[in-house]
Amino acid sequence: MTDDTNTRQDARDAGNRLVDGHAAEDPFAAAFKATRMPMIITDPRQSDNPIIFCNTAFCRLTGYSDEELIGKNCRILQGQDTDPEAVQELRNAIAAEKDLSIDILNYKKDGSEFWNALFVSPVRDVSGTVIYFFASQLDFTNIKSKEAELARARHIAEEAVAMSTVDLTDALRAKTTLMHEVDHRVKNNLLTIASIVKLQARMTENEVVERTLMSVLNRVEALSTVQRKLLNDEEVGYFDVADFANTLILDKISALKRSDIRLTTDLHEVVVPATKASPLALIINELVGDAIRRGLGDGGGEIHLEIRRLNGHFLIRLVDIIFPVDVDKEEAEFGQKMLEACLLQLRAKIDREVSGRRTDVSVTLSVKE
Repeated sequence: MTDDTNTRQDARDAGNRLVDGHAAEDPFAAAFKATRMPMIITDPRQSDNPIIFCNTAFCRLTGYSDEELIGKNCRILQGQDTDPEAVQELRNAIAAEKDLSIDILNYKKDGSEFWNALFVSPVRDVSGTVIYFFASQLDFTNIKSKEAELARARHIAEEAVAMSTVDLTDALRAKTTLMHEVDHRVKNNLLTIASIVKLQARMTENEVVERTLMSVLNRVEALSTVQRKLLNDEEVGYFDVADFANTLILDKISALKRSDIRLTTDLHEVVVPATKASPLALIINELVGDAIRRGLGDGGGEIHLEIRRLNGHFLIRLVDIIFPVDVDKEEAEFGQKMLEACLLQLRAKIDREVSGRRTDVSVTLSVKE
């Protein structure tokens, strides 16, 4: 007999002794043979820890016969794509005589792959010596295939999302560039208009015409300031009311060139859609302009600007303390009409309190509307 034949015979003899050790009516032995779960028993006391017993379910799973399996090591089920790390983990568990549960890619006799949920456990005698290794197998190839399909589907979905994100990013970048270009052109056009109006005001000898042109110039410059803010703002499509108001009032007070004006502010960031920028700019411009016309520009005084949130609304408040002067009736009426139109457009509410030299004007409107 050859060595291989001897080894196989030793393994079969060990298996027979194991079976003979259980009566035919032993429930354990009967269950082991009849169960649908593939199971094997190996003998670590023999060279290469060969299979000494396997049930019908294991033969059915692997395609090998009992004759082909007895005396062979379980590596007979390994193939080219079996994970070497999983194999090493299995070897380490057997060498350490420990339980192991592991998923491993195995191969059937015909070369087809199957995913094996393998559980290996040592069997000890009364002295604690390992005399067998018991192993059960579970073919979960279908589940693994589903996982692979899900992974592929997830990968495809992720690629689609990535492509859509790139498209949306490109579209947003193009939109941002376009909006900046439009804002830039509007700004340039407003500056051109302002220059024309200013030139015309300087050339006219008619005081009424000059006053009218300067009134127009005043509003055009306010709108120009808005466009400058929108153009430089990284948050395209949004407008910081407080930032604009601070720039506008500083420009206007500075232009008066008076040392007897005391300016104070209490400004908090209030960001609104850019569509509200122009009417808000004109509202603030009219409030400041009204204070200037009523005496701030002639005799100085105190002026306080406040902008802050109020539970879903925000407040624009202007308080001035001045020595009143005569106001051009037509200019005052025009400013009032401009203010009312902008308030109506934004559905804003205005309250005005006058007490002696002190005027307190509050405008409130919704941040969302």
